[in-house]
Amino acid sequence: MLDTTKQSDPAPPQDKPRPPRDEPRGCLFALSQPPLMIFLAVIGCLLLMASLHDLLLL
Repeated sequence: MLDTTKQSDPAPPQDKPRPPRDEPRGCLFALSQPPLMIFLAVIGCLLLMASLHDLLLL
């Protein structure tokens, strides 16, 4: 049979503080970086110019 009585457990020793836990960062954090946004904007502009060239000039 299980013992369901509450026992007071001593608090764990706090000799050295634990470092803060790093939370995983997702896609929105990566997209907020300026170099990545500049790169994506340049690629997007190149694709837009190529598509407009194909549609209007060829």
